[in-house]
Amino acid sequence: MEHALVIGLTLALVLGILAHKLKLSPLIGYLVAGMLAAQPWWGDPVDSHIVEGFSHLGVILLLFGVGLQFHVKDLLEVQKVAVPGAVVCMAVSAGAGALVFHFVGGEAGWVSSLMFGLCICVSSTVVLTRVLSDNRLLQTPTGHTALGWLVVEDIFTILMLVLLPVIISGKELVPAMASAAVKLGLLVLCIAFLGRKVMKRVLTYVSKSASGELFTLAVLVFALGFAVLAAKGFDASMEFGAFLSGMVVGQSKFASRAASDALPMRDAFAVLFFVSVGMGFDIGGMLDYWELTLCTCVVAFLIKPVAALIVITLLGKPLRM
Repeated sequence: MEHALVIGLTLALVLGILAHKLKLSPLIGYLVAGMLAAQPWWGDPVDSHIVEGFSHLGVILLLFGVGLQFHVKDLLEVQKVAVPGAVVCMAVSAGAGALVFHFVGGEAGWVSSLMFGLCICVSSTVVLTRVLSDNRLLQTPTGHTALGWLVVEDIFTILMLVLLPVIISGKELVPAMASAAVKLGLLVLCIAFLGRKVMKRVLTYVSKSASGELFTLAVLVFALGFAVLAAKGFDASMEFGAFLSGMVVGQSKFASRAASDALPMRDAFAVLFFVSVGMGFDIGGMLDYWELTLCTCVVAFLIKPVAALIVITLLGKPLRM
């Protein structure tokens, strides 16, 4: 384990500094560090599963921190842009991705093509949140709109994870959708109830009666605990659960202290997330299927942004957004 962490973090440090010197995002350095760390040059192979396990902590803390700064009123204020924008862009990119996979990816059926399209129609909440934060846009109207957009996509992701096995197995679709909607509603209610009744009391007690590191530990336990609850109890993503728990803490008087305590841990573990993504990069597979890779990039980098631009324009919002 130490072997994997040392190699990954050392390469991430060196290449992150290099990327910064080149006026690029440090994320690029972290991704390249993961690609290099996965190579067989280091004697014993680096265990990417260990690094990925640690990276989940970074993702959870990152989304918990975003939830601390994102209030329900912010979501309601951007719903008229975020909901139609997310729905239209997901539909366009999923359809384009399905067509690409069907006609370029080989002799694939329409079910497999649809799955491929659905997999590429959702943006990475972790990546976009980090980019917005690095460019000081997270707390702007554009940042709030983007986060609301991502929340809609995350909800769709939960539904997609429930519906894909149903589509493949040929079972009835309506009961599966109803079950997913009920679970999602129960998750929100459960976190809201536990957050207000349990989390608030525990944090109040710890802040008055214990040392600073115990308060930090309490914040970490709640962030990770609600993330695991979302995944194991309601078939949602851990990231979505962490985001919801962050929103609950953000409504309390402990928001600023929880944010300051979570930031150092978040940044360290978040680096491991991008390193682990780089470790999973298969350049050989990309070259073997270069036509599919190229067409997929066109969908991600051209078709979906153009769809977003059209939606924003039709809704009367500025082009900068």
